[in-house]
Amino acid sequence: MKELVSVQFNDNESIDKMLKRFKKKYERAGVLKEFRKKAYFVKPSVENRLKRSRGKRRAQRANEERNS
Repeated sequence: MKELVSVQFNDNESIDKMLKRFKKKYERAGVLKEFRKKAYFVKPSVENRLKRSRGKRRAQRANEERNS
């Protein structure tokens, strides 16, 4: 498990700014991504198939951008 995400509250800082900093740190740490990944088991064969299909879509989009 990754370490906990924490943010120090600075003087003269609004709660909104602190919350925004926390959200950025939380997003970069990949906590939610890791949680979703561990929520259920995906067979390795299915995972490989998904990776291949994502790669194909990514390549297709990049190819479309180059041709546009």
